[in-house]
Amino acid sequence: RKGSFKCLHKLNPAKHTLKAGSEVLFEKVGNAGVITLNRPKALNALNLTMIRHIYPQLKKWDKDSETDLVIIKGAGDKAFCAGGDIRAITEAGKAGDSLTQDLFREEYILNNTIGTYQKPYVALIDGITMGGGVGLSIHGRFRVATEKTLFAMPETGIGLFPDVGGGYFLPRLQGKLGLFLALTGFRLKGRDVQRVGLATHFVQSDKIVSLQKDLVDLKSPSNSDVAQLLDSYQEQVCGKNRRLLLFCCFRLFSAGSVEEIMENLKKDGSAFALKQTETLAKMSPTSLKLTFRQIQEGERMSLQEVLVMEYRLSQACMRGNDFYEGVRAVLIDKDQSPKWKPSTLSGVSEQAIEECFSSLGERDLKL
Repeated sequence: RKGSFKCLHKLNPAKHTLKAGSEVLFEKVGNAGVITLNRPKALNALNLTMIRHIYPQLKKWDKDSETDLVIIKGAGDKAFCAGGDIRAITEAGKAGDSLTQDLFREEYILNNTIGTYQKPYVALIDGITMGGGVGLSIHGRFRVATEKTLFAMPETGIGLFPDVGGGYFLPRLQGKLGLFLALTGFRLKGRDVQRVGLATHFVQSDKIVSLQKDLVDLKSPSNSDVAQLLDSYQEQVCGKNRRLLLFCCFRLFSAGSVEEIMENLKKDGSAFALKQTETLAKMSPTSLKLTFRQIQEGERMSLQEVLVMEYRLSQACMRGNDFYEGVRAVLIDKDQSPKWKPSTLSGVSEQAIEECFSSLGERDLKL
């Protein structure tokens, strides 16, 4: 069924649904292509089948003179997309299945397609937006948060790292906020997602339907036309919380290593610092060191270079222990007590980290 989009029925002359398996829906409404992630029970988690439908459809709409705009949203009222299909990757990794290469490769190619998309791309991140869901939204021109948005990159807690281009967008946030979010998996909510620049706009959730209608009604919109419409919906947001968070992150996360960050937090002794110390103590030490280096390197790289680097890291994680152990502890047995190997930061050698960044030769990601 790969890439088979056939018109199901005409709802009216301007709107029809393109069938692509029930997990992701495509509609043409006026001159807008609308993508709906349709796994509400699974919080719209992204799997390989969905990626294989979204990618060709985006390519098709990019070339189509009658499509001026793309909107992506999640079904149900809980999530935009809570992440990638981690269980499927875990099972594949244990079985030595090629899904561990295919999913990351095709997902990153999709992230790059969104990052280089020529037409206005609007992600309505109304609800939980984590991991793979961040990859489907953050690289697009417009990201609209609501009071229900919950944004996080929680990968260090399952022996992974904030991928899908995290090495590109996180170091570009103010101060050390990106590094803080990457290491701790801290959850930003509602207005704060826009205040820190992860979302471009903030709109009340109950206005999303009418916003979508107005977007679809735009005639041949440029990026500035879309921006103007979104601005007209946006409620002004001032950022006292943001300043406090940025100040704390800058002070405590300005360091040359993860160990130095831990020292800073212990010395500081504030409630905020103690909470972060506790959080980091639960994370995979290997993941923390990988992530620290990923954010450092990514600051100087293009999105394409970052995705090539992250593909190497993803395959290193698939070869290691901590990803499988993290998924077991957090998602399968849910005992929340993973046995990381190595179990301490000092046990993770520079050489082990260096190897994760080395070229895969022929198997490197090609964009």
